[in-house]
Amino acid sequence: MNKHSHKQATKLKPVTDFGKAFLFNFGKILSMIKKPRLSFWEIWNMSVGFLGIQFGFALQNANASRILLTFGADVHHLSWFWLVAPITGMIVQPIIGYFSDRTWNSLGRRRPYFLIGALLTSTALILMPNAPHFAGYIAPMFIGGGMLMIMDASMNISMEPFRALVADKLPDEQHTLGFSTQTVLIGIGAVVGSWLPYMLNHWFGIGLDTTEEGMVPDYVVYSFYVGAIVLISSILWTIFTTPEYPPEFYEDDEADEVEKPKGFKIPKVMIQLLVVQFFSWFALFSMWVYTTPAVAQHFYGTSDPNSVAYQEAGDWVGILFGVYNGVSAIIALGLPVLSKRIGRRFTHALALTIGGLSLLSFYIIGDSTYLIVPMIGIGIAWGSILAMPYAMLANAVPPKQMGIFMGLFNMSITIPQIVNGIFGGLILKYFFNMNPLYSILMAGVFLILGAISTVFVSAKKDDV
Repeated sequence: MNKHSHKQATKLKPVTDFGKAFLFNFGKILSMIKKPRLSFWEIWNMSVGFLGIQFGFALQNANASRILLTFGADVHHLSWFWLVAPITGMIVQPIIGYFSDRTWNSLGRRRPYFLIGALLTSTALILMPNAPHFAGYIAPMFIGGGMLMIMDASMNISMEPFRALVADKLPDEQHTLGFSTQTVLIGIGAVVGSWLPYMLNHWFGIGLDTTEEGMVPDYVVYSFYVGAIVLISSILWTIFTTPEYPPEFYEDDEADEVEKPKGFKIPKVMIQLLVVQFFSWFALFSMWVYTTPAVAQHFYGTSDPNSVAYQEAGDWVGILFGVYNGVSAIIALGLPVLSKRIGRRFTHALALTIGGLSLLSFYIIGDSTYLIVPMIGIGIAWGSILAMPYAMLANAVPPKQMGIFMGLFNMSITIPQIVNGIFGGLILKYFFNMNPLYSILMAGVFLILGAISTVFVSAKKDDV
């Protein structure tokens, strides 16, 4: 019996070894298959969720400062409240990137994080403008700041996997198209999100609530409700229309099985892009925080956040922000074409220069109506900021580590905002004599510095 068992085991061993070898090498076989090119509509569907994310961001960017000022914040403290957003992003994005690289369940690799982030963000969008209703427990200003933190952290949970999904699904030659398509949808979501409070007030007759000081106008509250619905719906669209490749598709050909990597090597391009990103996002943070008080003070002649004139200024800033986001969506369609002609670096440098000069032009414009003109230039810069750095980075990052690298790269977005958040209010108070217009001008200078630093980013021979 023992002899028979021995013979049977001997006979079955080659079959077992063959099965193990087949399964062992199946991931390698998949990884050697080039990623298929996707159609435009497949790329569109996988990016639709970004429309909802940016809808929420647009509401936050255009309205958070006036909401916090309505709750009692001082203008030179605004940047400190806005600090919670980049700090949470800096912590959340690398963690989400790390775990999304290692996740696989019935929803896939990245999609579980889309859904979790959407649910949390929608909750924060509903609660933030209703902070005064919780005044019996804690000051509305701090509730608003807390909701700002939760909102941004939740958006980051969804946003980072969306960036990684483009690199996961698309071959190298479609990366620019993929990130540009995201930018188009970001622009659409941001335009509607930025304009919605103005539309509800001026088009649908939902007026200012002037019966009680310290309350957010009804039309702003309703805008945040709509934002929550749009965000959930758009992310569900991507979840249901976009399948993900199985984990085996990303297996490296011997990197994991033969030798474990001894270190975590950051690509040279990523390090160089950190400088570009620092100047760009320092400028953007100043623009988002100080445009409303700058426009209210310089063009509407008021610094009182509870005045009707200030709320009108806030509505107009929403329109202006919608303009630059709309322009970014249109520009994004032309980025792949222009980058093929002059390269990704010079495309990005040109866009940042135009944006910087546009912000500087605030100083010479005498009527707030004409601020639409520089917003066109800012939209060109914004469209490039959302696409070109990621396109430059994606080709230099190992596919299996795309999530963690995209998460780490997010630090190039959050660190400059944190630096601005700490020092921006102090600069406003002690160097700019509490005139927020000068913070806008400073942002213009920083965008131009970003353009100069872009020229020195390393590039492949075919991407000069």
